[in-house]
Amino acid sequence: MPNPDFVYKIVTRAAFDAAAAAGAFPQMPVDLKDGFIHFSTAAQLRDTLRLHFAGQSDLVVFAVRPADMGPGLRWEASRGGQMFPHHYGPLGTAAIGRQVTVSVAADGALALPDWIA
Repeated sequence: MPNPDFVYKIVTRAAFDAAAAAGAFPQMPVDLKDGFIHFSTAAQLRDTLRLHFAGQSDLVVFAVRPADMGPGLRWEASRGGQMFPHHYGPLGTAAIGRQVTVSVAADGALALPDWIA
């Protein structure tokens, strides 16, 4: 299984702020529908943003250490057979690390900070 220092979650600013107000871990509707929280590695993040968030602004990307995710972390094949990090069960807000607000152009163009590597 992959062993990155961080995995990354993408949510809208509205979802992030609502979760923060409730003291909950931010999730998107797809997470609730699928029954697990979707994450991406740094190598997968650009494609995830381009494929699922093109044309959207005010997105929050935040880092989570896999070591802080406990036994709910599973690596499962998804897009193109790549192994993606998924988390089953609750996660506390203490797991949320560094964060950045990003926008993705309609053509998928975006800029990410150097600390996402």
